[in-house]
Amino acid sequence: MTEKSRTPWRMAPVFAAIALLSAPMSGPSSALAQPKPSPAAAAAQSEARPAAGRSYEVTFRQLGALFPLQLRGVQGTGGVQFGVRGDEVVTRARLHLNYAYSPALLPEISHLRVLVNEQVVATIPVPNEQGGQALQRVIDIPTRLIGEFNRLNVELIGHYTMDCEDPAHTSLWANVGNDSRLELSVDPLALANDLAFLPEPFFDRRDYRPLTLPIVFAGTPDAAQLEAAGTVSSWFGALAGFRGASFPAAVGQIPAKGHAVVLALGAQGVPGLSLPASSGPSVTMASHPTDPAAKLLIIRGRDAQELKRAATALAVGAPALSGPTAMISEFKQIEPRKPYDAPNWLAKDRPVKFGELAQKEMLSVSGHAPDLIRVNFQVPPDLFAWRKQDIPVHIKYRYTPQNGADKSTLNINVNEQFLRALPLRAADYTPPSRVHSWLDRVLPAPTLAAGDLLPAEDFFNVPLFKLPARSQLQFHYFHEIKKEGACKDVLLDNVRGTVEPDSTIDITGFSHFLAMPDLAAFGNSGFPFSRLADLSESAVVLPPKPEQGDLSAYLSLMGLMGNVTGYPAHAVTVALGNGQIDALADKDLLVIASSANSPLLEQWASHLPFSLKADSKGFRLSDYASRLLNWWDPDQRDRAKPGRNAITFTSASSDAVIAGFESPLQGGRSVVLLASNQPAGLQQAVTALLTPDLLRHIQGSAAVVRGKQVDSLVAEQTYHVGQLDPVTRVQWWLSRHPLALIVLGVAAAALIAFMLYIVLRAKARARLQKG
Repeated sequence: MTEKSRTPWRMAPVFAAIALLSAPMSGPSSALAQPKPSPAAAAAQSEARPAAGRSYEVTFRQLGALFPLQLRGVQGTGGVQFGVRGDEVVTRARLHLNYAYSPALLPEISHLRVLVNEQVVATIPVPNEQGGQALQRVIDIPTRLIGEFNRLNVELIGHYTMDCEDPAHTSLWANVGNDSRLELSVDPLALANDLAFLPEPFFDRRDYRPLTLPIVFAGTPDAAQLEAAGTVSSWFGALAGFRGASFPAAVGQIPAKGHAVVLALGAQGVPGLSLPASSGPSVTMASHPTDPAAKLLIIRGRDAQELKRAATALAVGAPALSGPTAMISEFKQIEPRKPYDAPNWLAKDRPVKFGELAQKEMLSVSGHAPDLIRVNFQVPPDLFAWRKQDIPVHIKYRYTPQNGADKSTLNINVNEQFLRALPLRAADYTPPSRVHSWLDRVLPAPTLAAGDLLPAEDFFNVPLFKLPARSQLQFHYFHEIKKEGACKDVLLDNVRGTVEPDSTIDITGFSHFLAMPDLAAFGNSGFPFSRLADLSESAVVLPPKPEQGDLSAYLSLMGLMGNVTGYPAHAVTVALGNGQIDALADKDLLVIASSANSPLLEQWASHLPFSLKADSKGFRLSDYASRLLNWWDPDQRDRAKPGRNAITFTSASSDAVIAGFESPLQGGRSVVLLASNQPAGLQQAVTALLTPDLLRHIQGSAAVVRGKQVDSLVAEQTYHVGQLDPVTRVQWWLSRHPLALIVLGVAAAALIAFMLYIVLRAKARARLQKG
């Protein structure tokens, strides 16, 4: 989903009234009537305060260039986008460019151009003696050219001969490494304390870096306060999107620098921060006491329930807030979410249009060598595709047609795997069909004016097995360049192509059924907790006295849940210790613990595929040799029996383990456990879940995280979640039990034979009686 497509749920009128207590401001005080002021206007109104600037670097890969930029032809272009936060101003910008170019380029008439927002900032010569070498160059970028959203392009102007040349000749190339870096030095801008800026400055969509936002508890938090904090972190996690987000926790102390969120009850205070007594649920933006450029988002209530009300109002109604403080006078109960209705997931009850998944301007390209059209989408991880057709896609597209038949195609890929190619027909193409010929006589053929795009549509299927939870459809227009002969090959830059926003992808009709545990489904989609986007059937179990590492892990995991669903987890339940664990039998459980302070690890020891103690570790391993010898056993083939191998050793390392198993409290419910023998080790597990290169190794039913290494040790699937219709359930069960199928076949054959025997014997007896 795009950031634009996530906004509707935040704008829903889910609360009846919000009273705003604001400092004197010009204009009406109503948040709905007053437009949000721009950051520049706020900076002009607020008092300028000196603050130290900072410098940071981002690579082209971090900005979205997954591969090196390939520049081809006489005028090849590639680039990346970058943004500048609204509370910062750029004081210096430098580009560290890693590049190479063809040794066949003529240096007199060839060069590379670097452009920022379509304005040239540097021209790089291409001398022959450096052709084909890996080169580096540092380029200063004038800060006056940099705005909030920016486009950095590198363009090849290439020629290989002074005579007539082929504009698509293979010697016309240059590569720009995606390890090239953009270095920015920025100074902070002092913003007014106004909730109308939300979610800025705590999250800024112009900042492509991962979000790190500390959450501070004024005092030792109880379960309700943790639920409120989880609502806030999941909201920011949903906003962060592809960037990812982490939320370091602190108790009783705000960080010395940077933005932070503070949660306080009643008269609770934080050292260095003066807070008046709370008079009800409220949300306040205040200046940081030791960092003039930073803000604090303070959420308060007289009791835990008011604190949760304020946090939920912030998560679902932030666009309506304004002024330094907003008092939540009334809040209507939010309707519970339905299964699989997460805003970031494809709807299961209707076809979803591409316009809901990508912005319209991102569905159009131009030029003979255009970039890909990308459509990102997420599917529920438990779609059951056994003996089921693949996911159908109805694509509508338009393109600039050629005058005659050629080999131009629209190539379709999913996750960089080729699916099919659709031919781009010429403007005068006539389908070889008698029906079309008859229609052409009756109805006049549509005529295209010069420059018009030819409409077309088609259907194709996407194999479900090619789709991880987060997938991308990629459309590439390939335009054949016709060879007209010497000195006749001229490329006109008038070629365009689009994928229409009303194209659809459809997952209706699929059942939901999945073998569990499946840590890959948890890591990529938060499943099974994300089945309900508000996590109303999920509970998080923390130690009776959670430490800072436990709290940080919990908040970051709630951010991950918001990231995969696109919705705040305002209905999650938090339990401290196992005193009330029986009351959570009807929920899926996310348990966060270190072995030293969690009684649940001892209580459920027989269900765990590992043991972690202060001085020793033990793991159960999959027994692959036994599975090969017992291939006929469906439980062994489907890994439904525990592994027989085990290993125990002594170590002082802070390893972390992520494990999944069926809830001991109720069948069909799931438990996912994050545990470490030391509290600091939990951060390793969270980091692995937030790092794509490590996340792909988290699979099966147990994975151990050791620093930057992740190993899946056990892959035991012991139960299933979801439902199948009775006929499909019987067919699927028989497919997993071939011996039972053989026995049933023999029994059916015997029964049919016996019935035939009875019938034939009766006929023979009747014939004898007649004789």
